[in-house]
Amino acid sequence: MNAAEINSNPLFGVTTTIAAYVASQALHRRWPRLHPLLPTCGVLIALLLLARIPYASYKHGGDLITFFLGPATVALGVPLYKQSQKIRGHVPALLAAIFAGSVSGMVSAALFVWAFHGSRALLISMIPKSVTTPISMEVSRLIGGEPDLTAVFTVIAGLIGSVIGPRLLRRLGVRNDLAIGVAMGTSSHGIGTARVIRESELQGGVAGLAMAMAGIFTSLLAIPLYWWLRK
Repeated sequence: MNAAEINSNPLFGVTTTIAAYVASQALHRRWPRLHPLLPTCGVLIALLLLARIPYASYKHGGDLITFFLGPATVALGVPLYKQSQKIRGHVPALLAAIFAGSVSGMVSAALFVWAFHGSRALLISMIPKSVTTPISMEVSRLIGGEPDLTAVFTVIAGLIGSVIGPRLLRRLGVRNDLAIGVAMGTSSHGIGTARVIRESELQGGVAGLAMAMAGIFTSLLAIPLYWWLRK
């Protein structure tokens, strides 16, 4: 078996990804502020570039890992179910906050690209970046963006939110678990939710709700946006 066949084998993508993540977890235990996904992405990118491995070859195994994002996302509903009694009385306020966050996330992304004179394709691809990857890619495809580019922006948004979000919220004086959960789930989707669930099950439950509802709100908001962009 030559190098090209090895690289194209799905086990290559799975093995390299898991190995990089395990090593990154070791670094995270030593330096807690270092999010494990950052060195994982860095190692994989460096490996593909230095070894001149086509992304398509790695993707054969990467798609297997992507498949498990679905069950992993559904599993985030467990803390929501367990904390439902504490959340139930705040549903109207939570939904209002999630809707406001979804709108501001889309508008701020568009304004950011516009301010730096980005292209129309870049602007459209950036708009749905704050929701979970499967939804953001479909919304991007619907409104005429580049789904692959949107996926990159979505991961970056999740990583940034996960790394600096909780610390920034504390510096701003935000201490309430519901507020933190809404902010992280709405702006940083699954990556942010996985981050706060380690600190508080209530935060994780609210973040899971926010992530799901932000996906719904963004999808609905994409409908008028689609018709407006067609004009």
